[in-house]
Amino acid sequence: MVATLAPLQAGILVLVALGATAVVFARDPLRQIVVNGIYGLLLVVLFVVLQAPDVALSMLAVTTIAYPLVVLAAVTRLRSDTTADEQEQEQEE
Repeated sequence: MVATLAPLQAGILVLVALGATAVVFARDPLRQIVVNGIYGLLLVVLFVVLQAPDVALSMLAVTTIAYPLVVLAAVTRLRSDTTADEQEQEQEE
């Protein structure tokens, strides 16, 4: 039996490819977090269409909730540390 792609599967695959490209071309870290979350949702939809709900549930938890929160916390901390360092340098001058 030869497996063929249903039109829905082909459409989702195209959207996933476009989403991955959008993640690569997003330069601002905050924008990249948002685009990556959308890309994760597209992957969840792809796994549901491919009848892999267990993988879809794992992807939902990781790519749309956990990963963006961790990266956002890291970026916020990095920016606050940079701002604090700049303020200390201004006070020394």
